[in-house]
Amino acid sequence: MSSEVQKAVSATQSPETTQDPTFLKIRDLVYQKCGIYHAEEKLYLLAGACNRRMPHAKVKTPRAYFDLLNAPATREAEIRGLLNEITIGETCLFRSQPQLNALHNVILPEFVNLRGKLGIRRLRIWSAGCSTGEEPYTLAMFLLEESEKLLNGWTFEIVATDLNDRSVETSKAGIYGGYAVRNTSDYFMCKYFQPADGDKLQVKDEVKAKISFSRLNLNDDAKMLFMKGMDIIFCCNVLIYFDQVSKSRVVQHYHANLQPGG
Repeated sequence: MSSEVQKAVSATQSPETTQDPTFLKIRDLVYQKCGIYHAEEKLYLLAGACNRRMPHAKVKTPRAYFDLLNAPATREAEIRGLLNEITIGETCLFRSQPQLNALHNVILPEFVNLRGKLGIRRLRIWSAGCSTGEEPYTLAMFLLEESEKLLNGWTFEIVATDLNDRSVETSKAGIYGGYAVRNTSDYFMCKYFQPADGDKLQVKDEVKAKISFSRLNLNDDAKMLFMKGMDIIFCCNVLIYFDQVSKSRVVQHYHANLQPGG
């Protein structure tokens, strides 16, 4: 059973809890903090996340949990804990081959041609909403291969960010099971991974060295201003969490943070 299905099941086991008007207040608080919006038909997902957090917070009612989310002493830590429950990571390495084909056949050649004329030989990529790290590691391995071909003589850096603390820590470790590497060829597994934790694989240090992982709230206007100088931005399945207002704000930040021609 996938993590999303498990969360949906746990939320719907007590459907009456979603009728508590306190969940609407919690929804508005979450929206204010990070731009994630739960429509009425999706409120059960938020209720499920709250129900999973309440035992950790040692409270028994939605109202008591809402008060905890607003208390100065516990606000920031508990909101982060709740957001870790709300954001769902469903991904794998080499998830979208058409995307990589477009990068290889269209985007990189145009980029190399444009920047080459300016004498600039560096590439900066942002994986916004990197989940548990599969996307940025895929990009790093792909670009390491291109460093021997199209990007020979170039340097590159990948900045990977996510709202979920647990996802960021998993990304830094770079340890994956069979489900995460199901689309990865034997060539890439042999060249860029090493055995770890029984039957799992860990990304080698040469790949990790190309990526910096950190937590970032895309709704934080102040911190988004520090993401300048990007050449390419990946944001797969990120905007699905936002309403139209939040989407517009994030896209405006993306545009402002891209280099000319990015």
